[in-house]
Amino acid sequence: MKAGKTLVELAKELDRQNAAKRDFVLDTTNLHMTTKDGVLNLDIVSQSSGDTYINRLAVNEIAHRQIGTHLNIPAKYYDRMRTEYPELLAANVNAWFQKQPQRRMVRTLDGTARAFLSDRYRRLDNYEIASAVLPIIGEMKDARIESCELTDSKMYIKVVNPRLEAEVQKGDIVQAGILITNSEVGLGAVHVQPLLFRLVCLNGMVVNDLGQRRYHVGRANHSDEMYELYRDETLEADDRAFLMKLQDTVRTAVDEAKFQLAVDRMKAALEVPVTGAVTDVVELTAKKWNLNKSEQDSVLTHLIKGGDLSLFGLANAVTRAAQDVESYDRSTELESLGWDILNVTRKEWAELNQEVKR
Repeated sequence: MKAGKTLVELAKELDRQNAAKRDFVLDTTNLHMTTKDGVLNLDIVSQSSGDTYINRLAVNEIAHRQIGTHLNIPAKYYDRMRTEYPELLAANVNAWFQKQPQRRMVRTLDGTARAFLSDRYRRLDNYEIASAVLPIIGEMKDARIESCELTDSKMYIKVVNPRLEAEVQKGDIVQAGILITNSEVGLGAVHVQPLLFRLVCLNGMVVNDLGQRRYHVGRANHSDEMYELYRDETLEADDRAFLMKLQDTVRTAVDEAKFQLAVDRMKAALEVPVTGAVTDVVELTAKKWNLNKSEQDSVLTHLIKGGDLSLFGLANAVTRAAQDVESYDRSTELESLGWDILNVTRKEWAELNQEVKR
């Protein structure tokens, strides 16, 4: 499992971000994209007592992609304009902001527009989620936070409970855990998923199909005015109720029945052999599950080193490769991908093997 922040580091950064972030709900006619020396910014333009005020923001990758999606500008063309002709991109964006005005939420942090969202987006922020779940984790005897991180897109908290463990094969022990994720920028629900922690190589595997999630969808923020968004009493009451449900979900997330089901799937994958040339198998795996060349090479190295030429061995090679990638977001995606590979049926794997042989 990829190392991230310590719990103390996570808490400090959550505190800092909670104080620094600002959210605005406004009509797109009050937004203007500008460019200077090839650098694109997003201006929030407001009027007061006859004076014009401009709040100039940098724009991160996530907000750029959301602006393009909202305006139906194809990503490939948006990126080409952004790289080769930023003035043209700014002109396109500003024209559509004015021609088809809509109310949007702009989430900002440290002077950067980090998300461009619907005005119905329900803010369930990392600080609140962490404040709700960390005390519950603290109540779990012997549970430990194995890894946690804050990225531009998500917060991750990965917890292992060593009191619940099983042997997949002789000497190969896995322990139960949970993964808690949240996105403040529209890239995922609040999600609580079972996690498997393999002691042999300290791999994490995210159990994709046994989790629970809550989406960031709420009521529209109705107003003709541009305003900075704060919580109202109704939203606070709704969120308190949700956070209590989230705490209950975390308390029961390390479920013995779900854990045993996951272990049984691991044992079944041990009985599915990886046949054909190992390099061909890994190449086809990379093609089927969209691994880049560096990831493919890492999987091949760990598969050979592990010496387990079964579906279980291939899945573990992928989750071990997750520790090698730079991005924590991508690392967690690979931990989820390991579970997907583990659950390929015998028929599907036989068909995949036939492709290798051809």
